[in-house]
Formats: sequence, structure tokens, C-alpha cells
Amino acid sequence: MKTKIACLVSLALMALVSISSGQSARLTRSDFEQIANGLKYKQGAIKLENGLATVNVPTNFNFLDAQDAKTVLVKLWGNPPEQVGNVLGLLMPADTTPLETGCWVVTIEYVNDGYIKDNDAGKINYDDLLKQMQDATRENNKVREKNGYAPIELVGWAEPPRYDAATHKMYWARDLRFGGKFEDTLNYNIRILGRRGVLVLNAVSGMSMLPVIEKQTPQILGMIDFDQGNRYADFDPKVDKVATYGLAALVAGGVAAKLGLFKLLWVFLIGAKKFIIIAIVALAAWFKKIFKGKRDIPPTS
Repeated sequence: MKTKIACLVSLALMALVSISSGQSARLTRSDFEQIANGLKYKQGAIKLENGLATVNVPTNFNFLDAQDAKTVLVKLWGNPPEQVGNVLGLLMPADTTPLETGCWVVTIEYVNDGYIKDNDAGKINYDDLLKQMQDATRENNKVREKNGYAPIELVGWAEPPRYDAATHKMYWARDLRFGGKFEDTLNYNIRILGRRGVLVLNAVSGMSMLPVIEKQTPQILGMIDFDQGNRYADFDPKVDKVATYGLAALVAGGVAAKLGLFKLLWVFLIGAKKFIIIAIVALAAWFKKIFKGKRDIPPTS
């Protein structure tokens, strides 16, 4: 049976997630609805992190701030709090709620690893990089399966990486498969480079939602950017730190260890009553495998 990636497949599954994540097993449909009804949706110009960046939310989208974003991710969707990270907010279509089948969201985070040089943009062979990532994923599966987790298959690019040198924005999408028992997972990534770090936007859904998210990507790219003083062009080499990795490592997972790789893909293991959690040790091995012997792609660990 093909599993739909919804924000929640059903309220019954929400109860199952609550039990698995340590929440009270007594949560009812009414409890979930009450939590959802307490969310404060916002539109218009919204400042992030006291002027770090601005999200201009149009009427066909809603924004939830950091507190409400964590309410959705932890209380409604059952993610362990430690796997959520420092979420600044999330975007979601205005015609859906977190309790509806077909809902999808884009989480927004910020990683201040420094100014990421983009001088390797035209030199990256993404087919070769994909093969390295696939090999590393297969190697990492030995650790996952040893610890009782379903293997991950990186099927390929759902959308190959694209970098806009004028706006310093990059996006790509991966097609992921978990144990072959569920609908393939769409892991859609948007990165916005800034003076001291990168805005990390992630949309996670089923592959069937690719046309929908792909259609919305240009609008999402246009609605968020760094504020004056934090933009890529504001970089000052005399005082600002330079990141230890470039665009290739960003695509391969340069910030994944800090963000909790695949943290929103828990729904695909509901049947097994397990979360998809990759240990930091396994991640370190994953990265070293990718970057071993690659002088033009510095290691991230």
C-alpha cells in the first residue's frame, strides 16, 4: 500500500506518533485540533532574528514563527525536540493546515558557518557528486541497519542543483527511498548565501508532490532574503569569517550534521514505530567518505 506523505496521514497516526515520541498516549482528536487552532498564522513582511532577513509572505502562503513552528514539528507531528534544531519559522500553503492530508511545509533555519565562497559554482560535476553521495549512503546503511533502522537509498536528483550567481541562491532536490516500502521521499532544498552564513530552507514531502513544490519554488525563492548589512555583497574579508566548505559540500551535506539530517522524514517509519535518526558518528563517516581525496572540496568534519 502506497503511503502518502502528508503533514499527517491521519489523526490516528498522530496518536501513534505521540506514543512513540513520549507524548501522552491520551491525546485525542480534540486535543490535536485545539493545538492546531492555537497557531498564529502571519502574512506580509516578517523579520527574522532581529533584522537578519525578511520574509515577504504573500496571501497564498502562511508563516508560523519559531514557537509555532516547533509546536507543529514536535507536538503535532511527533518529531523529537532535539531533532528539530533552531527553526526560525516555517512556510506553508494558506489553503492547508498541519492536520490536513496533502499539507507540506518549508522550514527556515540559519547556520552561521561563515561566508561560503561560490567560485566553484561552474566547476562542480553534479553527476559525479551524486555518485559519491550514493556510494556514501550505501556505506552508511551498514551502520543504520546495525542499529535497527531501515536502509536509505539515494535514488537520484529529483531536481539537479542550480545556482543563481546574481542572487546567490541555490536549490536542488533529492529522491530518497526508505526500505522500499513507502512512496519515495522528496527532499527539496533551498539555500540562500549571506555575509556570515546561509539561510537553510527545506521542504520534505512525497515524490508525488514534486510538481506542486517545483511550481512554487520561484515564488519561495523571491519571498525571502537577507537584510541590508547581512547580504552576500556585504562581506568584509577583514572582519568576517570564511566557511571551510564551498557549494559542492553544501549540496552534499556541509551543514547536515548541525541541522539533523532527514529530521522531518519520521513519517516514513511510523509503521516500524521508529524515527529516522542518524548518529553524528555515522554522519562524520558519511562526510569523510564523500570528501576523501577531494582537494577542491574541503572536509566538513
